[in-house]
Amino acid sequence: MANWKKITTDTDLTTISASLTITDQAINASVAALSGSASTARGLLGGGDPFPYTGSAEITGSLEETGSVSFASSSIQTTPGTTAWSSGGSMDTARFNLAGAGTQNAGLAFGGYDGNQMIVGNTEEYNGVSWSDSGYLSTYRCVLAGAGTQTAGLAFGGNYYGYTADTEEYNGSSWSSTAYLNVGRDELGGAGTQNAALAFGGNCYGSLSCTEEYNGNSWSAGGSLSGGPYSLAGAGTQNAALAFGGRPYGTCTQEYNGASWSTVGVGNMNSSKERLGGAGTQNAALAFGGYNSGYLTCSEEYNGVSWSTTPSLLSGRCGLGGAGSTTAGLAFGGYDGSLVTCTEEYGAGSSTFTEISTKQFDYSHTTGKTMIIPPTSDPGVAGALWNNGGTLAISAG
Repeated sequence: MANWKKITTDTDLTTISASLTITDQAINASVAALSGSASTARGLLGGGDPFPYTGSAEITGSLEETGSVSFASSSIQTTPGTTAWSSGGSMDTARFNLAGAGTQNAGLAFGGYDGNQMIVGNTEEYNGVSWSDSGYLSTYRCVLAGAGTQTAGLAFGGNYYGYTADTEEYNGSSWSSTAYLNVGRDELGGAGTQNAALAFGGNCYGSLSCTEEYNGNSWSAGGSLSGGPYSLAGAGTQNAALAFGGRPYGTCTQEYNGASWSTVGVGNMNSSKERLGGAGTQNAALAFGGYNSGYLTCSEEYNGVSWSTTPSLLSGRCGLGGAGSTTAGLAFGGYDGSLVTCTEEYGAGSSTFTEISTKQFDYSHTTGKTMIIPPTSDPGVAGALWNNGGTLAISAG
């Protein structure tokens, strides 16, 4: 029930009039705040005082956004190129029974036999495109072993009209003699670096099983190989080496742990071969080329347990040099009935990139929804799907 007040005096009339005036002003200010600006409301409420409210305010009704907002995304699928051998730059000097070291883009070739009753000592460096001549070995020789890199190479053993124990170090431009092997030999295997090398197997008036370790100053005896192979290949480091192929057991593979050789848990090669090329590490080795009743093109990879056949060399040959890894190998020189200068590089070809999907979204300023646009379609075409947008909140401070 409403409260009624009887007007009996002039004072009563004045009080009611003042109350109605204040109420009318409050209503006008409230309308101004909703339909006009905050500054209008401020004027009606007190003439310039700061807006007295803090925090956030939710505006209901409609809010119009001009223009449009769109987003696009796509997915790319990469397909690696097929792993295979491909042609590289030709060597300057044709030769076989040479040694190699380094990587695919920084290879080193030295020594060998040029087929004219000449044992050679020249060195060539490969930059990934072409070979260039460098310094000569102090002792010319063939069927030697190598280790190290293009700027820190090591040459040891071999034959110079007789078995040799010579060891030489390469500094990127010239060779210098250092300590001798304890047992001179040729057709041996090699692995490691200039300051931590391994020499194993070989021939010296018969097959040898002895292993020697080099520390940068001298050679010392290591564990013996099983079977005494020669004309074999090697890979890896001084304390984690791999010996494979050769005579008399052309498929045999052995691992060295820094003290002894083992065939336990080690898989044999898929095909027997001697005078082959090798590269890589103990758990990721590459064997290629060689000889077995003919000049071989076969190539195999070792994963630490077993060998698997890989794409063949373009040119079958034996007595070739090797360097690099299972992802970037290098084969150079050799003999296929005549001397060859060819170089081949092993690895994956160029990758291809394919766009497998594209998604585009458009935002409606009238509904607050996003639309997924099918590829090559315009917004609003059949098949487009609208999704509900979230609530729009505006904060005022």
